[in-house]
Formats: sequence, C-alpha cells, structure tokens
Amino acid sequence: MAETQLRGKSVAAVAHDVAEGFFTINPLVLKKFSPESYKALHQQLRKLQAELRSEGFPQHDIVAIRNRNARLQRLHGALIILEHSAKKQKIML
Repeated sequence: MAETQLRGKSVAAVAHDVAEGFFTINPLVLKKFSPESYKALHQQLRKLQAELRSEGFPQHDIVAIRNRNARLQRLHGALIILEHSAKKQKIML
C-alpha cells in the first residue's frame, strides 16, 4: 500500500509539522481531504501524541517542559478539530 500524501508530504511529516507548529489543522484545510486521508492523519497524530507522552519528562528544564506541553497541546487541538470535522462529514475514524 502506498503511503498517503497530504500537500505533497507524507502523513508522518504533516503530523510532525503540526506538533512543531509549522502547519495548522482547520476546517478549511480539511475540506480537501479524502476519508482515507482523515483516517491516516488521525492515526499518525495519535501515534505521535503517544510517542511524546512516553518520552521521559524533563524534571528541571523549564524550557523543555514548555516545548513538550506546547507540542502536546497542538496535537490535541488538531485531533479535536479533525474528529469534529470527520463527525460532521460522517467519516468513521
């Protein structure tokens, strides 16, 4: 099975860009996605979120804690928007 491409990038690259803040998920961007793209992006965002949570917590490094929390917040926000948009279009994730 060929890897799904979104905006000329792999789904994993898009998920990483979302976590780093280089790409935002919003309903206008999602309008052009196919149901398979929704599912692939949802799966990749969940996977990246689990990886971030499983990494060791930086106990005494405040900047690293802020960066970690910002990445998790961006991923969570993207997942909420993606799930809401999929529900609206009746796409099962």
